[in-house]
Amino acid sequence: MISRIDLRGSLPDDLRSVLPRAELDVEAALEKVRPICDDVRHRGAAAVREYTARLDGVDLASARVPSEAIRQALDGLAPGVRDALEECVRRARLVHRDQRRTDVTTQVVPGGTVTERFVPVERVGLYVPGGQAVYPSSVVMNVVPAQEAGVRSLAVTSPAQREFGGLPHPVILAACALLGVDEVYAAGGAQAIAMFAYGTEDCRPADLVTGPGNIYVAAAKRLLKGVIGIDSEAGPTEIAVLADATADPSYVAADLISQAEHDTLAASVLVTDSTALADAVERELAAQVQRTKHTERITAALAGRQSGIVLVDDVAAGLRVVDAYAAEHLEIQTADAAAVAARVRNAGAIFIGPHSPVSLGDYLAGSNHVLPTGGCACHSGGLSVQTFLRGIHVIDYDEAALAEATRRVVTLAEAEDLPAHGAALKARYDWGIPE
Repeated sequence: MISRIDLRGSLPDDLRSVLPRAELDVEAALEKVRPICDDVRHRGAAAVREYTARLDGVDLASARVPSEAIRQALDGLAPGVRDALEECVRRARLVHRDQRRTDVTTQVVPGGTVTERFVPVERVGLYVPGGQAVYPSSVVMNVVPAQEAGVRSLAVTSPAQREFGGLPHPVILAACALLGVDEVYAAGGAQAIAMFAYGTEDCRPADLVTGPGNIYVAAAKRLLKGVIGIDSEAGPTEIAVLADATADPSYVAADLISQAEHDTLAASVLVTDSTALADAVERELAAQVQRTKHTERITAALAGRQSGIVLVDDVAAGLRVVDAYAAEHLEIQTADAAAVAARVRNAGAIFIGPHSPVSLGDYLAGSNHVLPTGGCACHSGGLSVQTFLRGIHVIDYDEAALAEATRRVVTLAEAEDLPAHGAALKARYDWGIPE
């Protein structure tokens, strides 16, 4: 069901080349999404409507979801689901509110200061996937940090669903209502990203688009980056578990299965120095997968080239492996798990010990579940309040402070053969360069 990679004895210099990873050809998808995005740019709402009809089987007069439909979705939400979503929102707000940065002023010299102001993006488009599952939690994970950052204009889009009259799933609409978002669109795929980038008769253009999606969403983000800001090109979800002989194999197997449930390309990787644990986890996988609802999908994900069990000599070697892998989600199930976790350099989110599973982070930990995939955690972090803020430097020098700096500015400008830069300062002093 799941392959093994034996790295005991020595670790290769290029660890990434031997570790499991899904092949995701975004470049190939670019050629498929380019005409869609160009069409939306030139024909606007009509193009979005036609692609929604062709790809989702829904013909809508407008992609904009009526406000009444959003209100009705909340009214019809099951009480237990509403309670869980409200608690998800409450915990996410606690965490993300503490991320808000304050303006900082530094006195560089007497009379000269630089202030960094943190200003929210004006308008954001938030993408919530449809497809094989329903993701109201992704509404929370996108909307809450944007709201806490102070974004004034928020729009959510999610694919149109035939079984719900062409609207997004009602639980997604209900989550929008809970969060006070009343601008929602029934559009998915590349056409939705292009709608936010270029704007249409139905939807004003946005400054930034965030949220995970399929390969076509990722390709559209890559294509339109620069026209619109993006958070990341999210790929299939992934979990890595670093575990030793102290780990409970039934927990490890359950957690690997939990992420394999998303998609046949989802990655589930166990890194361990215990052959006994690896054997036990394999037995647990065989038993537990048969009891799941999505057995075929999970089996395909676990058997894919992106999943596997990696055997190493010890936990230190395991740390090198997981740092090279740079997982979206990394669980540490070892002795002294907190100390081991503190040594991790590359991960989207780290889950410590047997009672902090990834599924908790997906919904109710308070952390954000929109995280870097495909090894991007070595250079990027997850969605946060900072995603929606821009740092703007404000420079304020008085005459004396400028005079003190002028000679050095002129010297550096002439060294770079940009004399007009220095002349801009000298022009302020009729008597020449201040001494």
